Amino acid sequence: MFKNWTNIFIYHIKNNKFFTVLNILGLSIGIAGLIFAILYWNDEHSYDKWNPEKDKVFIVMNDFGGGNIWTTNSPITGPTLNASTSYLDKYCYFRTNYTTETIQYNGKIELIDKIFSAQRSFFSFFPFEFIKGNAKTAFHDRNSMVLSEETAAKIFKNENPMGKQVKYADQIFVVRGVYKIPDRSSVKPALVTPVIEDELEKDKDNWGFSYGLMFKLKKQNDTTAVIKNLDHIFLEKNYKVQAKEVGLPLDEFIKQYGDPIKARLLPLTKSRLYQGNYAFPEKNANLQFLKIIMGLSILILLLSIVNYINMATANAVKRAKEVGVRKIVGASKNQIIAQFVFETTLMTLFAVLLALVIVELSLPFYNAFLNKDLTLIGTQFYLQLILIFFFVIVVSGVFPAVYISNFETLKVLKGNFSRSKSGVWLRNGMLVLQFSIATLFIIGSFIVHKQVNYMIDKDLGFNGSQVMDIVFRPIKGKNQYDRYKTIKQELSKIKGVEAVSAGLFSIGSNENSWQGLHYKSNKEIITQQMGVDFGELDLLGIKILKGRDLNPKLATDTISSALLNETAAKTLMEKDPVNKEITFGGQKYKVVGIVKNFHYIGIEYNVAPMIFFHIKSVSWMENYMRFISVKISPENMPETIAAIDKFWKAKVDQEYPFEFDFVNKNFARTYKKYEDQRNLFALLNVVVILIAVFGLFALASYSMERRLREIAIRKTLGAETNTLLKELSKQYVVFCIIGFLIGIIPAYLLMQRWLENFASRIDIPLLPFLVAFVSLLFLTLTIVLAKAYQVTKVDVLKYLKYE
Repeated sequence: MFKNWTNIFIYHIKNNKFFTVLNILGLSIGIAGLIFAILYWNDEHSYDKWNPEKDKVFIVMNDFGGGNIWTTNSPITGPTLNASTSYLDKYCYFRTNYTTETIQYNGKIELIDKIFSAQRSFFSFFPFEFIKGNAKTAFHDRNSMVLSEETAAKIFKNENPMGKQVKYADQIFVVRGVYKIPDRSSVKPALVTPVIEDELEKDKDNWGFSYGLMFKLKKQNDTTAVIKNLDHIFLEKNYKVQAKEVGLPLDEFIKQYGDPIKARLLPLTKSRLYQGNYAFPEKNANLQFLKIIMGLSILILLLSIVNYINMATANAVKRAKEVGVRKIVGASKNQIIAQFVFETTLMTLFAVLLALVIVELSLPFYNAFLNKDLTLIGTQFYLQLILIFFFVIVVSGVFPAVYISNFETLKVLKGNFSRSKSGVWLRNGMLVLQFSIATLFIIGSFIVHKQVNYMIDKDLGFNGSQVMDIVFRPIKGKNQYDRYKTIKQELSKIKGVEAVSAGLFSIGSNENSWQGLHYKSNKEIITQQMGVDFGELDLLGIKILKGRDLNPKLATDTISSALLNETAAKTLMEKDPVNKEITFGGQKYKVVGIVKNFHYIGIEYNVAPMIFFHIKSVSWMENYMRFISVKISPENMPETIAAIDKFWKAKVDQEYPFEFDFVNKNFARTYKKYEDQRNLFALLNVVVILIAVFGLFALASYSMERRLREIAIRKTLGAETNTLLKELSKQYVVFCIIGFLIGIIPAYLLMQRWLENFASRIDIPLLPFLVAFVSLLFLTLTIVLAKAYQVTKVDVLKYLKYE
């Protein structure tokens, strides 16, 4: 039986090569798209699966209200909770960012990225496999250092690193262990030190929120009790103490300064896909992008299946007599269904194999697009692939098989292949669905393109095209601000350098620090503090709307003068905020100017309240400088950069490489993920239109081949070609319009929701809908008229000789 079915299958493939290729190609494209999405989905959901402690580990987050949720914590929180409750097994503070620094060994200097600092309990939260040493003795003291396998090989080559001394951050450290990093870990440090413990010791009575904090609970379901205890600590140890210090009753203090901080616990297993401030240095995945890829891939597979069904039913006309003969010789309906499902299984198998080839060949480009290292290896993936295989067989195989098995024997043997109207409506409905999906993709692609271009072209409030952001590494024992003043003088002498200044921030990065701003009895506003040197705002092209900039000739401008951006100024609820006195971080400032809003972190976010004051206004800021801004002339830029590079290596830092970026390029990276979405939509748009064209061609072929006798009769009665073309194409234009009208509704709603992610966004224009309609109508008429013209050239005698 199977041999006979296989022979029949091969016979029909030979006689319908074009339809077979379209069927397999359409299915393989849809399956390949879903395989790509599944690989990405599996990768992002596989982080920390290796970790045996993952279900008990939680990251502590703090809700300050107004959408301000921080992943940083106070040094007081962990020890206080640990002493007051029995729910905690361990806690661990860590830095939320990696650092890049040089490591010196035997006179050789190696630049190491991803240097991480955490408390000694770190390896009980992330129990990496130790190749040398062990987790219990790794942090023998605060001068201990543990290296990844790759870092150890980079620094020590073939030497045994255990017990070796290296110089890092002007201190001597001893290597106590070497670990192997799992592929899918939320933290993947090249090097770990416990130097954070020195900082925690200094800040042990400070409520500043500066460190990441993890808890390991004894029981996974104790989270509610822990949150309750954290809220109690914030109220008793922080709010009540502060209220007493300022001499206010607690309720009045809350009214003026806002509600107490509310704690949240983020499970380690969900930290990778958390949407918000990232908890770990590896940052978060783009969950929205992941969902978009998965959703679009499922839509494309659905489109491919609909396309296959349409082609299968279109091709059924040619096999109607075969079915009739098989029924005459005794074949049952179930046998015919089984035969056609068997053929669909073979077609799907070929499509899956071709899809795997497409994925394997395209995977390097896909990995480059996502900045990933995805592979086709993995039992979980193959299980999902088998499920896709059977899903496609069931959905795309059963309907055509049932449809063909229901042919009435006598009618098909007489040459009448007509089916019920319900079957016709179902096929036409599938064509309408294809038009609807194509409409969604065309409109979506157009709107995403417009939004991303709007972000690229928008006035950001600053001009960073000629401004270099140079990394300014601190040197132990030397005042950063004093070093900067000397460097500024020397840089200004270099030909091509137009201006030099500095700020405690880097536009486009996540370098930021926040405190509460107070004015009269207004509620506290969490405000980003922007320490600057004279001329920094002018260098960046940031405009002053009211008042003045900081002036080096006025002594008060390094002590008690400040500027607010437009957002912060509005919080004062004053018609003219200039010359008003505010309190920020417990210090009094006089507002001397209002700065025009500019985008700092990314254009998709609202511009936060900002306060600008001189670096010397706050003592700790002098040694916290990490960037120097240099504006250079557009003429002879390579020569200017080379001269700065030479000076830097000779006079500033001989150990650390000269590292810089242009401010505009640094900021452009903040919307790269949206550029990726734009490119993805454009690519999938081509795929969807291609599959829709296959489906339209199949249904048009099916419909017109059924009407060959009608066309022959019309031609005999004198019908002109133009009349026939109009008659044959009319229904497809109607289907196109119906599909378009259905598709614009989900397209509008989904794109409106996508645009809600942006603080600065376009309004959905009419043009994408017009483009989608014209494009679909043009494709429909082109394909249908071409096929219609072909069938109007029918040989009349061939179809009327039996009449």
